[in-house]
Amino acid sequence: MSKKRSSDMIVTQILEACTGGAGKTRIVYHSNLNFTTINPYLDLLVKSGLLEIISGSRPKYRTTERGLAMMSEFKHHHGEIFRLCAIIEEDAAEKT
Repeated sequence: MSKKRSSDMIVTQILEACTGGAGKTRIVYHSNLNFTTINPYLDLLVKSGLLEIISGSRPKYRTTERGLAMMSEFKHHHGEIFRLCAIIEEDAAEKT
């Protein structure tokens, strides 16, 4: 059974892909989404001030300072959740 990624995981991957500036193709490949699915995320992240658009013949997206802070927080929380899940699983294994 496959697990769906949470929206915050997808957002983190998009912000990570855009750290140094990235075109839509790079973002799609890095975040493992398709071109249709990525658009609402990009729109939301730009409107929220987490990404900025760099104009050009092919626009690029770059993670803002606010986006970098958010990405760092997401990663920290994911790490804590992963650590707690590992402890719970270990405890459950010891009880069986």
